[in-house]
Amino acid sequence: MRQARIITMVAAIAALAMICASGPGTRADWWGWSFGIALMRFAFYVGAAAAVASLGLVLLLAVPRWRAGPWLPIVSLCIALAAITPPLIALSRAKAVPPIHDISTDTVDPPGFVTLLEVRNKSPNGSAYGGTAIAEQQQKAYADIKPLDVASPPREALQKAIDAARAMQWEVVGSDAAAGRLEATDTTAWFAFKDDVVVRVRPNGTGSRIDVRSVSRVGTSDIGANAARVREYLAKLK
Repeated sequence: MRQARIITMVAAIAALAMICASGPGTRADWWGWSFGIALMRFAFYVGAAAAVASLGLVLLLAVPRWRAGPWLPIVSLCIALAAITPPLIALSRAKAVPPIHDISTDTVDPPGFVTLLEVRNKSPNGSAYGGTAIAEQQQKAYADIKPLDVASPPREALQKAIDAARAMQWEVVGSDAAAGRLEATDTTAWFAFKDDVVVRVRPNGTGSRIDVRSVSRVGTSDIGANAARVREYLAKLK
């Protein structure tokens, strides 16, 4: 019984270690982003197995002959649950949103990249917009994401757009006052994914219309990250 408890503890610790290493290892370029995701997925399987085994060992504490050293299965269960929680949260978010990674306030004429065009074209997700199939999925899931009309004239609105981007700690890589365009890159906290943003400012009467497009460089689903980014950005501009 003691051997089973030790094996379960080791498995739980290994699962938690894989979770903790998945993001920092990817950020440090020790491995590619796909391996980082796979590491988190494998950690879930190992952690789930350790959690089930630990729970079984905890239940066996009801038997007097197996009550010695009760802390091992209890601690193992806690560690295993800590390991499987992040993947479960990610999976829950992924199921709640469509598997898309390109969000735009204008799905008919989405803002295009210029400064970041070469970088986008070299990335797995490219620079081209997915068309009506993506637009329909976005509309169903994120119907609130729409263009923003502001009272400021275009040049003033563009400067506010730049200030808001910097306030969100984006890397502003290009701006063109004449074209009314801003391009920036946001780096995610855990895996350091690079998501690119293009902001377009056009005249709208005496004011301006602001459109925002946020696109991931890698991955099929962004788990709602781009929509959340666009919402937060537009809120800062209001």
